[in-house]
Amino acid sequence: MNYDIHIIGGGLAGSEAAWQLAEAGYRVRLSEMRGGGDMTPAHQGDTLAEMVCSNSFRSDDGDSNAVGLLHREMRTLGSIIMREADATKVPAGSALAVDRDIFSGGVTKALAEHPNVTIVRERIDTLPTEGLTIVATGPLTAAGLAASIGTATGKDALAFFDAIAPIVYRDSIDMDVAWMASRWDKVGPIGDGKDYINCPMDKEQYHAFVRGLVDGDKTDFKDWEKDTPYFEGCMPIEVMAERGPETLRFGPMKGVGLDNPRTGRWPYAVVQLRQDNALGTLWNMVGFQTKLRHAAQVELFRTIPGLEKAEFARLGGLHRNSFIRSPELLDGQLRLKSAPHIRFAGQITGCEGYVESAAIGLAAARFAIAELGGRTLPPPPPETALGALLGHITGGADAASYQPMNVNFGLFPPLAEDVRKKDRKLGYTQRAGMKLAEWMKQAEGVVA
Repeated sequence: MNYDIHIIGGGLAGSEAAWQLAEAGYRVRLSEMRGGGDMTPAHQGDTLAEMVCSNSFRSDDGDSNAVGLLHREMRTLGSIIMREADATKVPAGSALAVDRDIFSGGVTKALAEHPNVTIVRERIDTLPTEGLTIVATGPLTAAGLAASIGTATGKDALAFFDAIAPIVYRDSIDMDVAWMASRWDKVGPIGDGKDYINCPMDKEQYHAFVRGLVDGDKTDFKDWEKDTPYFEGCMPIEVMAERGPETLRFGPMKGVGLDNPRTGRWPYAVVQLRQDNALGTLWNMVGFQTKLRHAAQVELFRTIPGLEKAEFARLGGLHRNSFIRSPELLDGQLRLKSAPHIRFAGQITGCEGYVESAAIGLAAARFAIAELGGRTLPPPPPETALGALLGHITGGADAASYQPMNVNFGLFPPLAEDVRKKDRKLGYTQRAGMKLAEWMKQAEGVVA
């Protein structure tokens, strides 16, 4: 059949986008290379919305958890991913976990039986030059299409990353121990000479930390990752530590040029954190790319002075992946600025996680539905989980240091100062519910 929109990629984002558009009455061509003779290094089968790494959508607590709130919002917006997840869930405490084979089979069946969806098992090697398109090919985009995206966005704009560093919530850092400063008090283009949070270490603390890095429990490489080199500029911190006990003191943990106001001297070593989002609520640990297992990271990094009670928005990791610099390349409706007939959705935009990927697919579809109807849909409010995630992807994050991230409350606008810390999570979710209701009422008729 003829189609109104072409969706490339049948993962969680592409499947969600296809469902939203089909339910709105638009004809969808959904291209998926698996099942047509091609396969990625990570997938196991050819069903749509296959969950590759685990069977968990993480917390389903919509009152005190950002991802649980995103679950709630997606259910409200008619998500096929959440519908099938609810139908196939297995016991997992407060988390939403599913039987992944039944789950992906349910999504595949729903889309295959929908009269407005045509699933085509084909590999797309170039970006379409015309016609509304949503690219949702995920972090393992096929080489041909990846090259085409690189050409369309600029070769330096398609980022193949091999390492990510942990991110810490600003309000969990002990500033009675840490202090704000830039090395040599150097003032940047938009800074004030106090742009970094600095956590000092003495000699004994530093050497104990290095031993913890070298001896810590590390994740093994998957077979398909073993031949992927990492760049010297993104060397895992434990690999640097293995080169010698003093290596880190002359690398990311050097204390020179950083006067500790409590001692008047440079620390023996220092861990620096750099602001990671425009709100200043998230700070990344500079140079701390790591393959340590998550539990080992939390245990070791909480030995760092000032981070004893650190709460992590994201833990570090090292793996092969690809994504675009969305804050630079996409507009507020996920359109490629250089080719606005194309939208991007899912993990290729730099969101991280199953539910986040599906949520951005939902958003891309909703924007496309409005466009197909000759209307414009305003973006969801930043106080909602969907709006906060979308805002981070399309402009809230720094493009030069942009890295994949899960939804978390650090992406939301802060609450009023008089809200007590213990009440903040519920405050975020209650505010989000009101804002989503207002947005849906405002959007009535736009995507109907």
